[in-house]
Amino acid sequence: MSLSQFHGKVVVLAFVDSQCTTVCPLTTVSMTQARELLGTAGSQVQLLGVDANPQATSVSDVMACSQAHSMVNQWDFMSGSLPQLQAVWKAYHIYVAVSAGQIDHTPALFVIDQRGREQEIYLTSMAYASVSQEAQVLAQKISTLLPGHPKLARQNSLSYIDGIPPTSRMTLNTTPAGSVTLGPGQARMMAFFATWLSETSDLGAELTGLNSYAQAAQHSGLPPLVAVDEAVTEPSSSSASTFLAHLGQPLNYPVALDTTGRIADGYGVQDQPWFVLTNASGKIVWSHDGWLPMSALESAASKA
Repeated sequence: MSLSQFHGKVVVLAFVDSQCTTVCPLTTVSMTQARELLGTAGSQVQLLGVDANPQATSVSDVMACSQAHSMVNQWDFMSGSLPQLQAVWKAYHIYVAVSAGQIDHTPALFVIDQRGREQEIYLTSMAYASVSQEAQVLAQKISTLLPGHPKLARQNSLSYIDGIPPTSRMTLNTTPAGSVTLGPGQARMMAFFATWLSETSDLGAELTGLNSYAQAAQHSGLPPLVAVDEAVTEPSSSSASTFLAHLGQPLNYPVALDTTGRIADGYGVQDQPWFVLTNASGKIVWSHDGWLPMSALESAASKA
């Protein structure tokens, strides 16, 4: 695949770790939302990704990522041999390294005009609530390059969006029905996740395994569990409900929907999955990045 084959279209080119669970999902959502904001003019925009994971470079790796994020037929996600990728990273000044088993790379996104000239470069921020704002900024830039400068389908304020911390009360809808109120008044164990984690872990087994913690909390007085689906990064509003409907067994704890990302930002979430333990005053007393065995989770819960 060559960039020259897309002459005549505006190209949005992102460098994405094919197994990323942090900032890359925010990048892909902002790309698709930006094109959506352009309405019919979005057909003149080509979305491209280049793999930025030196340890997962196969076609199956990039396809699994595209499938997990419902990006198949939304973009072309490219990979190649490690020397090929390294040459592309160098050409675009993209930093890629493996540190302590974790992939670190520049979360860059380029806007390239119809003649193949770079017009803008953006860096995705690790802020869940800013995804729609970043999409709007991206769409506005693309619009200036398209014939007639099409108006966006909608525009919202670009002012800074505060996260909602556990010291504030907030009621979230739960799936498939109901609601749950978070905040001070009760200690809680929070488990943040997204359905696209099924690419990198057995998400169904992890979620049903948390039933053991929910039962232990009920019998031993540990903080009750609330799972929070990071809906702002999901490919559709029904992703969580659809996934849970196919688990094969019910969950013994509520699954709330963070549709704005403000809960994740307020609770300091930096990855998926991410556990947060709050005390009755709404103070975060413990957090953890990644899945844990039940014994470790129960031990941590005793800190509240």
